[in-house]
Amino acid sequence: MTGCPDREMALQALVDGELDSLASAALEVHLRDCAACAAALERLMAVRALLAGAEQRYAAPTALRARIENMIAADAPGQGPARPANSASRASAWFGGGAIGAIAASLALLFAVPQLTTTALQDQLIDSHVRSLQAQHLVDVATSDRHVVKPWFSGRIDFTPPVVELAAQGFPLVGGRLDYLEGRPVAALVYRRGLHSINLFIRPAQGVVPVASLTTKRGGYSLARWGSHGFELWAVSDAEPGGLGEFREAFERAAWASTNAATRE
Repeated sequence: MTGCPDREMALQALVDGELDSLASAALEVHLRDCAACAAALERLMAVRALLAGAEQRYAAPTALRARIENMIAADAPGQGPARPANSASRASAWFGGGAIGAIAASLALLFAVPQLTTTALQDQLIDSHVRSLQAQHLVDVATSDRHVVKPWFSGRIDFTPPVVELAAQGFPLVGGRLDYLEGRPVAALVYRRGLHSINLFIRPAQGVVPVASLTTKRGGYSLARWGSHGFELWAVSDAEPGGLGEFREAFERAAWASTNAATRE
């Protein structure tokens, strides 16, 4: 339960990424003044993180693996009944078994879910970008000095995001703020490109699979995703995708230079 029962459904929708921009902005204002609802949000995010943990995944029993291997062996040349004469009939025989059909369906779902997740995440990113502009909450710490922005995140998130200054490359740093993606706090850095704002969302990369690079346009907004130094980064702007590509390259060069300098020190 929350301190405000009428906000309970809104908090759950926020964690699930189902609130629109205006509703999210209104709830954000409420959370600043209501400690009970802020605490309830933290609990919801903790539960979500727990359920997403690897230790919650179900491991198939070894007996199932043995059954599948036996079915494959029975279909091998020289084993069991005569094999069908052509590829179509072989495929029909292979997927005719209920167990094999179920495996195929599971694999299809496995490959479909990441795409659905990415699409939902893109909607969240665009909503957060628009909300930051409409609610006049573009930054929590307004400065072009990375030595001020970077330590500001200490104690607010459990990782240290890379922060670089890119004014010389045409992308001046405006500041930073705390934001949320998929119910978890993330770092948001804000840069400018002429009259365009660029929100750069940074969070630790999940799992051991490298973050796939992506540049796309959705609902009039450009998005660019890439992985670097153990982080997943998403840049969002109403600038053209080519501009985000230039921003990504400039950020990566500066981030690498900053990391190498820190190593030498």
